[in-house]
Amino acid sequence: MVTSAEWNGRYGYRGTTEMELHPGGAVRGRSNPDMIAAGAPEIGVDGEVVEVDPPHRLVQTFRMLMDPNTAAEGFTRLTYELKEGKDGVTSLTVTHELADAPNLGRLMSGEFEDMGAGGGWAWVLSDLKSLLETGSAFGD
Repeated sequence: MVTSAEWNGRYGYRGTTEMELHPGGAVRGRSNPDMIAAGAPEIGVDGEVVEVDPPHRLVQTFRMLMDPNTAAEGFTRLTYELKEGKDGVTSLTVTHELADAPNLGRLMSGEFEDMGAGGGWAWVLSDLKSLLETGSAFGD
């Protein structure tokens, strides 16, 4: 769901993310059409795959290109981990290391949701959960 552009464009900010799934591979998060119409760049996030162990773990760098302040903070580290529990339920843990990126940290915490910037990771992951459980994301 996270690595497939067919799926990852169906929840959250609705921009597809394309990944070359090997260490050193490019990560390109495309802005959705509404974001582009509002002046966002076509590529809103870029990065590089650091580690990939399908389907258990993906580590990548992440740089938000939507505004100069977040872009200037450089690359952060983003880790996705999937674990299947004893009950057959799979859990997803997302760790975004933001200590050196205070502007991005505020954005990803959902601080700017009221200004139309979305609700950060909590909102994205909640939307993914809704999509997986019901077949519909928030905006469907």
